[in-house]
Amino acid sequence: MSKNLRIVFFGTPEIAAIELSHLVKMGYNVVGVVTNIDKPQGRGKQLSSCEVKLVAEELGLNILQPKSMKDESFIHALKELQADVFVVVAFRLMPKIVYSMPPLGTFNLHTSLLPEYRGAAPINWAIINGEKQTGITTFLLNDNIDCGEILLREKIEITEYMTAGELYDIMAERGKKLIVDTLDILAGGNYTTIRQDLTTPTKPAPKIFKQDTYINWENTSENIRNFVRGLAPYPAAKAIFYDFDTQKEYEFKVFEVQLYNKLCKNNIGDMWIENKSNLLVQCLDGTVELIDLQLNGKKRMLSVELIKGLRISGVLKKK
Repeated sequence: MSKNLRIVFFGTPEIAAIELSHLVKMGYNVVGVVTNIDKPQGRGKQLSSCEVKLVAEELGLNILQPKSMKDESFIHALKELQADVFVVVAFRLMPKIVYSMPPLGTFNLHTSLLPEYRGAAPINWAIINGEKQTGITTFLLNDNIDCGEILLREKIEITEYMTAGELYDIMAERGKKLIVDTLDILAGGNYTTIRQDLTTPTKPAPKIFKQDTYINWENTSENIRNFVRGLAPYPAAKAIFYDFDTQKEYEFKVFEVQLYNKLCKNNIGDMWIENKSNLLVQCLDGTVELIDLQLNGKKRMLSVELIKGLRISGVLKKK
């Protein structure tokens, strides 16, 4: 029975904390939690714990926070836990000396339908690329990132207006059952894995840095809408407005845009107010309407609120 398995859980962010909490509440025998070391945050640079550590402390679990996954004292402490299986959700690269330790292996929950979208940001890239379907996968770890043999997969539909944040929430919820189902088949021992084809090109999901979040207004309206959805609410798409009057640049976040029309009556990047209520931008093949925004240092607001105090005299620039 899978609830009798001795489990060590590896993870750091919110989605991992959600899966960890579910396992414990369902009565699974989590004998240890491995997560990142506390890091300085904010202006005061005070040490801050990640979501997994906070949940593990609340649940009274044994916590290990190694600086190095190859540290001898960490390896010794991990062996002392005598785990049957390691469960990994959103954690860093793991060396073979660690992932090969438990007799039933180490499996990872990945937020895509592998082999597509290997990498750090599969949720974002699936939406940015306009996919209609994605999913979650559990697979056995090996030396190559996200390339191990697949255990289970579940498809998830991406609706037209779904954001990365909404898809994240769905995956976190569906992941609870997929992890439990994976533990069940590993405990039973009667399962077949699917080997990933490493010779065929696939769509990547690399980490998204700040410079990758700026909207390219020379793109199509549909691609811009997908880009904004794929980065909402975090890290959020960004735009730079150049004001001719003040000769200054202003950066703001964009959380939602809508397709307005296919008329191209301005230069690409021009922004203007129409009908006293619509904040529009010219892109490659038409116009998009900015709906949900946040100027630097200001609160997030709908464009209809922003327009009341906004004077438009400038253009949106490509970073």
